[in-house]
Amino acid sequence: MYNWYFEDMKPGARFETAGKTLSEAEILDFAFRYDPQPFHIDATSAEKGPYGGIIASGIHTIAVALRLFFQAGVFAPEISMGSPGCDELRWLQPVRPGDTIRSAGEILEVRESGSRPQLGIIRYRLEVLNQRDEVVMSMIGTAFLRRRPAAAGGGDA
Repeated sequence: MYNWYFEDMKPGARFETAGKTLSEAEILDFAFRYDPQPFHIDATSAEKGPYGGIIASGIHTIAVALRLFFQAGVFAPEISMGSPGCDELRWLQPVRPGDTIRSAGEILEVRESGSRPQLGIIRYRLEVLNQRDEVVMSMIGTAFLRRRPAAAGGGDA
């Protein structure tokens, strides 16, 4: 576990998470609920399609990747204050039933908020890799983070 606060993050710092194996049942369940395209939910159609079988939804991949990121404690649990979004989101390889994916990345930028001094802003590169170390997804995320409480005197630094 990292449990980094804003002040602990430096450009170039790297992180990596544990992995999660996606079962066909999980892929189908997610797709039926949120992304019911034939190559996610219908084995016959998927085999005839461009991917040669069932693949996970990209939305499922990013959801698992972010869950792994937060479970690894890259941010101390109490500091995340949300995100305005991400840039350069790419799904590069299909994620198939039985694949084990993990998140890895690097802090790119760390700066104080000009309008809210109790917050810091970071940008980070996140890659999702499968069990063969192939990058299956990448993105650049931005996060608003609460700053570490002052050691004395109360309040935020």
